[in-house]
Amino acid sequence: MKTNKKLLLTIFFAANISSESLLDIYNEALENDPTYKAAEYSYLADKELKVQGRAALLPSITLSGSTNWNEYYQNKELQQQYNSFSSSARVSQPLFRLDTWFQYRQSQSLTNAAEADFAYEQQNLLVRTAELYFGVLRAIDNLNAAISEEKAIKKQLDQAKQRFEVGLSAITGVQEAQLAFDLSKASRIRTEGSLYSARESLNALIGREIFSLNELGDGLLIELPTPNSKEKWVELALENNYQLKAAYLRKKAAKSSARSVASNHLPKIDIVGSQSESETNQFNYEGFNIDGQGIPVPSVTGRRNYAIQLSMPIFQGGAVNSRRKQAYSQYERANENTLFTERRIIQEVRSQFSNVLTLVANVNAQKQAVVSATSALEATQVGYKVGTRNVVDLLQAEKNLYSAEKNLANAKYDYILSNLKLALASGTITPADIVKINNLLN
Repeated sequence: MKTNKKLLLTIFFAANISSESLLDIYNEALENDPTYKAAEYSYLADKELKVQGRAALLPSITLSGSTNWNEYYQNKELQQQYNSFSSSARVSQPLFRLDTWFQYRQSQSLTNAAEADFAYEQQNLLVRTAELYFGVLRAIDNLNAAISEEKAIKKQLDQAKQRFEVGLSAITGVQEAQLAFDLSKASRIRTEGSLYSARESLNALIGREIFSLNELGDGLLIELPTPNSKEKWVELALENNYQLKAAYLRKKAAKSSARSVASNHLPKIDIVGSQSESETNQFNYEGFNIDGQGIPVPSVTGRRNYAIQLSMPIFQGGAVNSRRKQAYSQYERANENTLFTERRIIQEVRSQFSNVLTLVANVNAQKQAVVSATSALEATQVGYKVGTRNVVDLLQAEKNLYSAEKNLANAKYDYILSNLKLALASGTITPADIVKINNLLN
């Protein structure tokens, strides 16, 4: 009763296409998934915040220069002409600027938070890829079951018609079989649509069309999570979860921002040095000349300046105090957001841990359900042949078996994904987890 997944998908979408593994799809997603690539560029952009914050603490050097040509006329006659050159250099070194220092601390925290965000997106891509991959396999299993059910019910419908024609059964048997067949056909059409939808979702991840995927083999071990303790997983999450790390870092950045704003009422001290020089070459037509051209008379002047500059706000209409209150309110908001993130992650870890335990039991129960449904169908088939069971009983027994097989496959996929989500919530998921799952495919 089992239909090959690779064959079915090829029948539906292409021919003679080699199957692709979960690892193949994941490697392509690293290069082509827009969500992941956007997160990468966001990290690269935010990484520059630290550089910009540090720059405000370092000396700034400015060079400038200019050249000018000047002509002086009187009664439309050229009297003088000269060119001038000027250059200047200015060096400034912050000496005491607490606001700038705290801004630098803020930029450090924001850069580290961006790094944590990107690390989480790297981990999340592992789960998203697996969800979409197994979403296609799940849809294939559902379609396999629907097709097999439809074929089996069609066979029973044909048999019911034959029995009715020879007078061995009533017309109601044919009508009931026809109803079951029509419903199974409608279910098969719905599952075809679900398969197309799942396939397109996976296509969108990697930016191209997929045709055939490796199916899950029989080597999947159904095990309890390690460590087998909900609170141990919570401890792992509090230590490793990148979303929580990012929240802590943004809280730290908000505190640095508040301290920076609060220090704006303090004096700012800078060391400043500057040097400027100008040169003027003046052509005098009243003096000695050669071939009617005046001889340039250079004039050079220069200036050097060294200073310690101090500035301090005295009164700005309450703006400094208002911005301080605003900044500390923003810090408190970041604190509450961090608390919310922490509670959400703890909840997620506990839920996923419980899900894994439930799914371990569910997979084992579904295995037994398949065994029981197989035995029940065999018994019903025998009863139908000897007349102790009717067509409705037979159709229901077949439906139960297909449903049990579908539920078992879905339970296995749910078990795999729940383990990945538990690892994601705890911050311990790595590409090695994908490699491990990929080794179960064939």
